[in-house]
Amino acid sequence: MIPELGNFSLVLALVLSAITGAGGLLGARAGRVRWMRAAASAVSGQLVFVALAFVVLVHAFVTDDFSVAYVAHNSNSLLPWYYKVSAVWGAHEGSFLLWVLIMTVWMTAVAVRRRHLPLDFHARALGVMGLLNLGFLSFLVFTSNPFERLLPLAPADGSDLNPLLQDFGLIVHPPMLYTGYVGFSVAFAFAIAALLTGRLDSAWARWSRPWTNAAWAFLTVGIALGSWWAYYELGWGGWWFWDPVENASFMPWLAGTALVHSLAVTEKRGTFKSWTALLAIAAFSLSLLGAFIVRSGVLTSVHAFAVDPARGMFILMFLFVVVGGSLTLFGIRARAVAAGVRYGPFSREAFLLLNNLLFVVALGVVLLGTLYPLAYEALSGGAKISIGPPWFNTFFVPLMLLVALALGIGPFLSWKRTGIATLRRRLAWSAGAGLALGVLLPLILDEALSPGTLLAVVLAGWVLTGHGLDIARRMRLPDAVRRKPDPGAPGHDGKRARRSRRAGRIPLAYWGMTVAHAGFAMSLLGVALTHELSVEKDIRMVPGEAAEHGGVVFRFNGIVSTEGPNYVSRSGRFEVADGDRRLLLVPEKRQYLAGGSVMTEAAIDPGFFKDIYVSLGEPLEGDAWAVRVYVKPFVRWIWFGALLMAFGGTLALADKRYRRLRTTDSTRVRALPASPAHAPGPAGTGIADYAPGSNAPRGKPG
Repeated sequence: MIPELGNFSLVLALVLSAITGAGGLLGARAGRVRWMRAAASAVSGQLVFVALAFVVLVHAFVTDDFSVAYVAHNSNSLLPWYYKVSAVWGAHEGSFLLWVLIMTVWMTAVAVRRRHLPLDFHARALGVMGLLNLGFLSFLVFTSNPFERLLPLAPADGSDLNPLLQDFGLIVHPPMLYTGYVGFSVAFAFAIAALLTGRLDSAWARWSRPWTNAAWAFLTVGIALGSWWAYYELGWGGWWFWDPVENASFMPWLAGTALVHSLAVTEKRGTFKSWTALLAIAAFSLSLLGAFIVRSGVLTSVHAFAVDPARGMFILMFLFVVVGGSLTLFGIRARAVAAGVRYGPFSREAFLLLNNLLFVVALGVVLLGTLYPLAYEALSGGAKISIGPPWFNTFFVPLMLLVALALGIGPFLSWKRTGIATLRRRLAWSAGAGLALGVLLPLILDEALSPGTLLAVVLAGWVLTGHGLDIARRMRLPDAVRRKPDPGAPGHDGKRARRSRRAGRIPLAYWGMTVAHAGFAMSLLGVALTHELSVEKDIRMVPGEAAEHGGVVFRFNGIVSTEGPNYVSRSGRFEVADGDRRLLLVPEKRQYLAGGSVMTEAAIDPGFFKDIYVSLGEPLEGDAWAVRVYVKPFVRWIWFGALLMAFGGTLALADKRYRRLRTTDSTRVRALPASPAHAPGPAGTGIADYAPGSNAPRGKPG
C-alpha cells in the first residue's frame, strides 16, 4: 500500500497546483486577498505531498520493492544502498519526480519571500509557477507515473541500474542540473507577472536578479559536474563532445548568462527591458526544450532517456503553450516595455548589449547544430546526418574569444559614455599584461603554442588584468567619510585600515562579477592549453613493458582480479614515473553480475597543472592488453573556472541591496481594485505604480 500513498500524494499535489495557478492569477486580477493568500498556502501543500511521494519512491528502492515497475527496471538487490537512492532519478519517471520536487522547492522559496514583493505581483508570479507545475504534475501522473505496479507478477529481483550510472556523478550531477533548469522558472514567472501589468521597471529587475543568479550558479555547477563525470567515467578522456543532450543543458546556460547581464542594465539604468523579458522567457523555454530532447525518444544518447515518443508529444505541446503564450504576451506588451535611454558607443550599456548579442548568436549556433540533424531525420524519412565538434568549434570558439575581448574592456567603461582618451590609457596596461603572458607562458612551459592558443592566453590575461586594475583603482578612491587616525596606530596600520574600508565599500555584486569573469578566463585558459598540450596514445602493452609519453613513463605490471559489491573486476597495475614522483594507477574492467555489462573505470592522478590518465582497453593476443594513456595539462582549470563562475554568481546574492525588505506586511494586504490593476496608467495598482522599495501606490494613501 505504500506505493499507492505516493501516487495519491501526487494527485493531491496536482490539485493544489491548480489552486495555486487559479488563486494567484485570478486573485490578483480581481483584487481578492484571500485568493492570493490561498495560492501561497497551496504551495506549502504541494511541497509536502511531492516530498512525501519522493520519500515513498526512495523507500521502494531501498527496500527492494520490485512490485513497483520503475524499481524493478532500475535496481537490483546487489546494488549498494547509496546507488539505490540515486537510482530514484536514474531513469525517466524518477528523474521527472525529482524535477517536480525541485520545482516545488523553488515555489516555496518564492512564497516564503513574499514580504519582499507587492502582493499582486507576488500572486501573479506564484500563479504562473503554479500553472507550470500543473503541467509537470499532469505529465508525471498521466504519462510517467513512477508508482505503477507489476502485481501479481512481481519479479524476484530487479534488472539493475545502468552501469554507467553507478557512480558518484549520478548522485550530484542531476540534482544540481535540475535545480538550475527549474530555477529559471522563477525568472520566467517574474517576467510574465511584470508583462501582465503592462510595464517592466528597475524594481522588477532588482526582484528578479537574485533568483536568476542562483539558478544560473546551480546550472553552471551542474554542467561542470556533468563534464567532469564524462571525463573520468567514459574512459576516453574527453570533457565535452557537443552531444545533443549536453547542448540541451548548455543552451539555457547561454541564455541565462545573457539574462544575468541584461538584468544588471535594467536594474541600474532602466533600459534593455525588452531584452531582459525576452531572455527570461528564452532561458526557461530552452530548459523545457532540453526536457523534450531528453525524454522524447527522438535521439539515443548516453545521457538520454529513450522513452515512449507519446511522452515527448506531451512535452512538445506543453512547450508550445508555454513558449507561444509567453511570446504572444510579450508581443502585446512590447511597446509598453520600450525604453528611451540613450548611451554612447563606448559605454557600459553598449558593451553589455554586445555581450548579449554574442551570447545570443552563440546560442543560435548551438541550437542550429543540435536541432538540424533531428529535423533532417524527421523530414527525410529516417536518413541521418551528424554535426560534430569541428562544426561547433569553428563557429562557437571565435564568439567566445570576442566575449573575452569585451570582458577585458567592460571594467573600464562608465555608464552612458566614456572618454576615448581615458579608455585608451586604462586599456594600455591590460593589453601589455596580456601580451606579456602570451610571451612568457610558452617559455615557462617550454612548449610552442599555436596562434589560436596564444590568442586565448593573451585574452585570458587581458580579462584578468583588466579586472585586477579596476579593483586597484577602486581601492585607491578616497574615503567617502574621513575619520581621524588613531594616534597610537603606526602609519602603515592606518593605510591598511583605509584599504580595508575601501574594499568594504565595493559592493558584493561587483566582487561576484569579478570572480565570475576570472572564472571565465580560467576556463578559457584550461580549454586552450588542454586542447593544445594534451598527449593521447593508444598502445599495446604486455606485463613488464614500459612506454614513455608526454614526459611520463608508464610501466604495466599485469592484471589482478578483484570483486566489488555487485561486480567482478580485472584491474591493471601501472607504475607511473613523472619526474621525481612515483605513482601506482589501477584502471579496471568491471563486469556487473546482474546484467553482465562490462564497464571501463579509468585511473587518474589529478593535479592542478596536469592529469595523468590510464584506461584499460580490451585483452589482446599473447597476454597483451590495449591501453590508453593521457597526459592532460591544465584540464582541471576548466572545472575550477566553472566553479569560480558559480561562486561569483552566488557571491552577488549576498549584496546588501538584495537583503533589504522592500515592503511591509500591513501595506501588502490591502484589497486591490479588480480592473485597473491591469491598466498601465497611474490609476492602476500594478507593478508599474509602485515606487522602488515601497509597496504603496504613488499618489495614494498607504
